Amino acid sequence: MLTPYLVLFLFGCLTGVTTVLFGFGGGFVTVPVVYGLWSVTADSGTEAMHVAVATSTAVMVVNSLFATLTQWRQGRLRREYLWPLAAFVTAGAAAGSFAATRIGDTALRVLFAAYLLVTIADSLLRRGFLSVAQARTPRPLSRPARTLGGVGIGAVAACLGVGGSVMTVPLLRRRGLPMAEATAMANPLSVPVAVVGTTVYALAAPTLHAQGGRLGYVDLLACAALLSGSLPTIALTRRITPRIPDRAHSLAYIALLATVLLALLATGT
Repeated sequence: MLTPYLVLFLFGCLTGVTTVLFGFGGGFVTVPVVYGLWSVTADSGTEAMHVAVATSTAVMVVNSLFATLTQWRQGRLRREYLWPLAAFVTAGAAAGSFAATRIGDTALRVLFAAYLLVTIADSLLRRGFLSVAQARTPRPLSRPARTLGGVGIGAVAACLGVGGSVMTVPLLRRRGLPMAEATAMANPLSVPVAVVGTTVYALAAPTLHAQGGRLGYVDLLACAALLSGSLPTIALTRRITPRIPDRAHSLAYIALLATVLLALLATGT
């Protein structure tokens, strides 16, 4: 039987793949896994989802920074789409992470599942995500998309521990960017969400500070296990992305979201 930390290591490897290919710094893989492990432990109480979201956010700090450096070196980042969107994402992240500490564990889990379901439906039913015309010139972000959209992305991403990639990727995709570039830019936009969120979660839940291996809601041992798998995998996976056809890349993105949704629902049964 696999130990919990070996399970986390293996899923950390998967997180490294999703970080590079889809811009998921950790959230959509690590939240269901950490939630499932915490929910069956004797000392988990009613905090399993909060610990899962906080731990995912902490892992995202390292994964997103490492992946951002990798994508920058490969020339996939476009400053005109990253700034000033990143500033408004940061502001929203502060509000979202604080709100998450005030939401009940069950409500937070329901919100996470609902967010996944809406995103999957939107990607499948609304035009502009599954395919982008190759001759189409990418359009700049509008002012509302940069300001209100940025705040909304940061708030939802930090509240649910998902880094914002599932909002930024469709947003950039519908502006005409290839899937490889849209997912690449999800990583730097996840960094401010992860840093702000981790700070808030680490300072929250004072009753957990006395427990070994935890800082607020953040499970440091789980973080170490996840990162030991994800960082080497990020370095290896970066060579694969340019070879994936654009439509196959977008379909795989939706398939992963659906898998995560099913896994989250299964852990609650």
